[in-house]
Amino acid sequence: MIGGTSVMGASLSRSRCSGLARGRWFVPQRLFSITSSLTRRRFLQSTVSGMAGTAVWLQGWPRLLAAPAAKGEPSGQMTWAIHVTIAPTWFDPAETPGIITPYMFMYAMHDALVKPMPDNPRAPSLATRWSESPDGLTYEFELRQGVKFHNGDPFTAEDVQFSFERYKGAGAKLLKDKVKAVEVVNPHHIRFRLHEPWPDFLTFYATPATGAGWIVPKKYTEKIGTEEFKNQPIGLGPYRFVSHQPGVELVLEANTDYWRKPPQVKRLVMKSVPEATTRLAMLKRQEADVTYGLYGPLAEEVQRDPNLKLVGPVIATQWIVFTYEQYDPKSPWADQRVRLAANHAFNRQAANEAETLGYSVLTGNIIQRPFEYALPLEPYAYDPNKAKQLLKEAGYANGFDAGECAVDSVYTGVVEALVNDLSAVGIRAKVRPVERAAHQAALREKTYKNLAFQGSGAFGNAATRIEAFVHSKGQQSWIKDPEIDDWYAQQATERDRKKREVLLHKIQQKLYDEARFIPIWELAFLCASGPRAAVSGLGLIPLFAYSGPYEDVQLKS
Repeated sequence: MIGGTSVMGASLSRSRCSGLARGRWFVPQRLFSITSSLTRRRFLQSTVSGMAGTAVWLQGWPRLLAAPAAKGEPSGQMTWAIHVTIAPTWFDPAETPGIITPYMFMYAMHDALVKPMPDNPRAPSLATRWSESPDGLTYEFELRQGVKFHNGDPFTAEDVQFSFERYKGAGAKLLKDKVKAVEVVNPHHIRFRLHEPWPDFLTFYATPATGAGWIVPKKYTEKIGTEEFKNQPIGLGPYRFVSHQPGVELVLEANTDYWRKPPQVKRLVMKSVPEATTRLAMLKRQEADVTYGLYGPLAEEVQRDPNLKLVGPVIATQWIVFTYEQYDPKSPWADQRVRLAANHAFNRQAANEAETLGYSVLTGNIIQRPFEYALPLEPYAYDPNKAKQLLKEAGYANGFDAGECAVDSVYTGVVEALVNDLSAVGIRAKVRPVERAAHQAALREKTYKNLAFQGSGAFGNAATRIEAFVHSKGQQSWIKDPEIDDWYAQQATERDRKKREVLLHKIQQKLYDEARFIPIWELAFLCASGPRAAVSGLGLIPLFAYSGPYEDVQLKS
């Protein structure tokens, strides 16, 4: 999520650019990349609607957004004012939830076999090439040689095997159920064998839909244990861990041996600054070079300041879930008319203008439009009179007390707007802001009652989003629908793209018709950079929420 936004990158159609050549080795080419600085509302919206259409293979396309190679030793310090309290669990790829937040740190300290980059949503990283067998049962990865972890341990296929086996984050059960064996062919060749063809294997393994393809050192991790690894993480990324003060800051230092290119900035400091006004003040005083999550009047203030730059990529979907109360016959939320009433009560466009200056894209779906197999659904119309009529028909002419709506504290503003709109039609609720790590834990453990805010900016496609938030066994799913589970199981092994699309569209349409969520928007994540930043990294990786890749960031000389 960015707010907990599972960015985000649109999965590419197998027929056009699956990242594979069936039955032979595949060496990826570059992809056309969208512009990084998005400052006009109309351009933002057209970019989102047209992203899927730009994902066509263009051999030898220039690296439009990559920074020039570093000259000399890295120097200087670049500081980020982070909108959430940094949690050590985000330093370990094995525990990655279905949100994008951990990748803010993983792109710095760790590396993956394949990952989204500025010119390719499936860029070869620790894997230089890969292939799928004609029967869809075997995937082979050839690994980059001469790469070492930050402690000097060589990177080998055993580390890939170990990282997969210890993975327990989003999609872990599905991955473990589908993968029959992970075989070390030799130190630089790993093989995955599946029980049956699974068209989404690369979507789950080779994008940040999950963290399963991000690699940790086997010997080091076995020696110190998982809990200590979070305190002293070792990875393969462009920056190495220096220190972490809980609730204060994370300090990283350049890894000059990074295989892609040496970083240009010597030290990165990521400071936890939950208060938005403080983040903006730090940016203005040049105590921070980049800050995340500036909404409403603060974003307008950035726009007025000629020394600051506002960036607002549309990178995630956010919504409200009715928790398990929607299946409790004693709860008003068990009545479809009541859930529809809540949707018609919400003035999404007013919230959009107030919070994200109109840059977000309104939707009726929890899956963003650029995702493969996403069903474009218009938002429920704002109609408070219809909402009141539906409540009356359901037997709640005088409304009802809906309890609390728990929300990631970063997004308190939009949920307050929603709750005010609900109150106007008689649905009385209270907003309960919760810090992100605690909010995510409560969503995973299903401890919330009443209403809860959810969202995801994780990469993937419609199937990955449904697996995490809709399938009855999903890590953050409150939905219990055997028919949806059955459709999901059918599409998971269907290799005909059109047939898969029909099944996935049926799931999304049913969720919409039954009003199982209150979709808010496809979020424009408003961030800003200050006068010292030559390349902030914001918007370089399409559909990625944060700065990246970190080896490309630059300070002005």
